[in-house]
Amino acid sequence: MDILIPENITGKALDDLTNIYSIERHTNLWKDAERLAESVSDAKAILIRNQTKIDKRIIDQACSLRIIGRAGVGYDNIDVEYASKKGIVVCYTPDGNTISTAELTIGLILSLARKIPSGDKSTKAGNWDRLNHLGIELHGKTLGIVGFGKIGKAVAARAHSFGMRILVNDKFLDGNNLTGVNYESNLLEELLGQSDIVTVHLPLNSETKYLFNHKIFDLMKPGSFLINTSRGQVIAEDDLIFALESGKIKGAALDVRLKEPPAKSKLNDFDNVILTPHVGGFTIESQDRVVSSIAKDIDLVLSNKPAINYINFPVPKVPELSND
Repeated sequence: MDILIPENITGKALDDLTNIYSIERHTNLWKDAERLAESVSDAKAILIRNQTKIDKRIIDQACSLRIIGRAGVGYDNIDVEYASKKGIVVCYTPDGNTISTAELTIGLILSLARKIPSGDKSTKAGNWDRLNHLGIELHGKTLGIVGFGKIGKAVAARAHSFGMRILVNDKFLDGNNLTGVNYESNLLEELLGQSDIVTVHLPLNSETKYLFNHKIFDLMKPGSFLINTSRGQVIAEDDLIFALESGKIKGAALDVRLKEPPAKSKLNDFDNVILTPHVGGFTIESQDRVVSSIAKDIDLVLSNKPAINYINFPVPKVPELSND
């Protein structure tokens, strides 16, 4: 076997690879760590999305593995450091989901502002309840963007067309980088206190895990909205529930959750909370871009050529000697 795909990943680019490589596809293999460890033993490449966890144990079982391909922008489900020690190339698709995730973010903002989901539910139930579905305009409101990478920038460009004031916060951002554009760089505390809507576009790491907790919610402008289309673990969900119950937060829209798929929680009971099943990058167009990009890198590495969108290094290396 050349390529193992333990999730439901399809596309023309993968179909084309079947003419060159031996590919095994197992839609639900990611759910069984034991079977995954057995199946990966002779694979030269493994292609995953966000559901499969590639940890030290899996990597140790992958004796022939040359590349781990992540069809998406986040790679917190891969032990990149250990893969690098084993000389394995780790690739991802940093640009493929940008447009689709930015568009979903704007859609969620509009849905909260105009109470679209609850209005739809109420009307389908036979009501004509206009009074309880009085919304707000985005024009003139302040949008706070926490994390100003590719997706954050794409959201800002789209929000600007609504006539919103845009505040951004990113630890890698120098205020001088925003010279000549209509955005303002702010400290996180300042952004939270001024924003009518806060949207999160952060990677998951030790600094961002549970960043949005009760302390952060206390700093947010009363009656503001929260959107998260980045990583579920960035938000402490119990603290968010308390902020919603107290009225500090007027509403929230979450495309990502602490655990996926999530267990039923109080979040399901709020009319002012929108929950979607991690579909930020799930459009026909974005999936075609993502699969084409990662398939190309897998083909390059298996053909002894350097990868393009790599996280660690472009070609496999001789594994580092273990100190264990």
